[in-house]
Amino acid sequence: MRCPHCGFENREAVRFCEDCGRGLDQVCPACAAAVPPGRKFCGSCGQALQPVRPVARTTSPDAYTPKHLAEKILTSKSALEGERKQVTVLFADLKGSMELLADRDPEEARKLLDPVLERMMEAVHRYEGMVNQVMGDGIMALFGAPLAHEDHAVRACYAALDMQAAIRRYAEEARRAHGVPIEIRVGLNSGEVVVRAIGSDLHMDYTAVGQTTHLAARMEQLATGGRSLLTADTLRLVEGYVEVKPLGPVRVKGVDAPIDVYDLVRAGPRRSRLHAGAARGLTRFVGRERELEQIRESLGRAASGHGQVVAVVGEPGVGKSRLVWEVTHSHRIHGWLILQAGSVSYGRATPYLPVIDLLKRYFQIEDRNGHRTIREKVTSKLLTLDKA
Repeated sequence: MRCPHCGFENREAVRFCEDCGRGLDQVCPACAAAVPPGRKFCGSCGQALQPVRPVARTTSPDAYTPKHLAEKILTSKSALEGERKQVTVLFADLKGSMELLADRDPEEARKLLDPVLERMMEAVHRYEGMVNQVMGDGIMALFGAPLAHEDHAVRACYAALDMQAAIRRYAEEARRAHGVPIEIRVGLNSGEVVVRAIGSDLHMDYTAVGQTTHLAARMEQLATGGRSLLTADTLRLVEGYVEVKPLGPVRVKGVDAPIDVYDLVRAGPRRSRLHAGAARGLTRFVGRERELEQIRESLGRAASGHGQVVAVVGEPGVGKSRLVWEVTHSHRIHGWLILQAGSVSYGRATPYLPVIDLLKRYFQIEDRNGHRTIREKVTSKLLTLDKA
């Protein structure tokens, strides 16, 4: 019996998928009764059932994976196979798809579904995640495998936030064009998987260690429309990078003890490990006196009206970011306007990203600001520079 959500082939007579844990029964759109798989009519009310059809053109990963990601995976395939990897699993689906699409023509249903799936996958690929499976009304994605990323959980959370924002924009179009509400729900969990094999079509055979995928699927099922839920295992990896709302302990089927669940609210103000570490408290800074003195000299020349550029170069982990942190939090620049911007590996596809980041900080623009608020902030700042 094939799971309509993840495609796993289950044993006969099971009611829940043995791979993702989701229910195999259909839900009648008329009376909400559970209906065993394969039935054409509801046994409670006689309603004709129309299962959501998968989007045919997205059945193979090489059909929807961006070329640069596909090349990176296939080039290092031999090194990736057989590895145990720390990952974050993301499940996302269209809320209430059965009820939403039950009475619609398959072509019309596809016109509604395709843009949802495309926006989900675009958000995943933006942060170099791998869409491992496309179900009828949703996707399953891995961050950290097959390509390893030390910040896989952060990438997954940012992808979930971007995904929700993109769907909210599309929902406005769908409401005007079709008169239907569109919302998605997202679930996230972090843990280990073992990559068994990667096919030439990029299909990845892997084994989850413990509850890795099961809990991610459960988070998705618990989420209401427009929400993204994550476990404590994911939160530990993203603390400081995102803002969450604790929902308390929740009993999850298949898990003995209740688990803590969190609602992903927005991206946090800290976008680096150093910023996240500073929030918890940094150790005492020692050494680097020669480098500090060079920077102090440049600060003095800048203060006297001579612009300066200082490049800090060194091997990863030697303390470049900490050195800059000490300078930008020094009493010597009290009252100065400090603007910071950074480059991230998953932002290579966005032109001028550090410049955009710099301008956002200068104009104090936040991701949740609307167009009107942004206009007001930009106008206010520009007027302080030149009233003309």
